[in-house]
Amino acid sequence: MKAQRELSRKQPGSNNRARARREVARVHARITDRRRDHLHQVSTGLVRENQTVVIEDLQVRGMLANHSLACALGDASWSQFRTMLEYEAAWCGREVIVIDRGFPSSKTCPACGRLTAKKPLHVRTWACAGCNTTHVRDVNAAKNIKVAGLVASACGAGVRPQRETSRTGQSARKQEPSTARPKENPGLQDEE
Repeated sequence: MKAQRELSRKQPGSNNRARARREVARVHARITDRRRDHLHQVSTGLVRENQTVVIEDLQVRGMLANHSLACALGDASWSQFRTMLEYEAAWCGREVIVIDRGFPSSKTCPACGRLTAKKPLHVRTWACAGCNTTHVRDVNAAKNIKVAGLVASACGAGVRPQRETSRTGQSARKQEPSTARPKENPGLQDEE
């Protein structure tokens, strides 16, 4: 980045270096704000459009060890995205299902269910030996994660959990006046 290069050329302890350091901090703050805004828009859109969102529990720290992917993964802010997604879902009364990281999502054929051997990351497409279906790795993983999420929501908690009450104890929904009439007690009927 240009501001970072200019900072490295300034004399340590000078006013120009302090000014350049503030400029670098301002640029980094702007990048952080843009990233946070984008993640907020994506998480809000996903939660508003879907009743249930299924994600995979990724081990981001282990993925960052791959130096060719580390920069892109660091910019993606996966943990911040997950936090925002869970917060938005709780606020809107939606459900977020997290699939275990050990689930073989990219190695399982969604057509026949056959499990294949571990593949290196550069293999983007593969054909199932059981049913001869060709799969794109990421699309296949998304299909398998969706199916696992549907199974988890059918076997686990309700698909539509109720929204929690606010701090005041009042329900967050608008309360309509009740039109139901109380039941009459048959033992207290008027006799004429």
